[in-house]
Amino acid sequence: AQLMNAAVLDCEVTGYEALEPTLELPDPEDRHVLAAAIRAGAQEIVTFNLRDFPESALSPFGIWAVHPDVFVEHLLGLDAEAVCEAVRRIRRRLAAHTAA
Repeated sequence: AQLMNAAVLDCEVTGYEALEPTLELPDPEDRHVLAAAIRAGAQEIVTFNLRDFPESALSPFGIWAVHPDVFVEHLLGLDAEAVCEAVRRIRRRLAAHTAA
């Protein structure tokens, strides 16, 4: 988490905790993910764990669960060079942080 926070600026979501008890998911341990997505105004939750984020639980909030491969394919289709440049910037920040 520390490396992600250092490499991707403004990635941490706060103030979502009060939403957690109001949410229903197959795995209650995943409620914090949905609560943070709602608080952040996210449109998608990118996860390998699609079965624990069913459409019926997410759609009332205008959120969809998306497999990481599908998410990256979509981004590359929109603007491959911008995606590659973003990855390069994140990698440089990560390298600088781990070297320190």
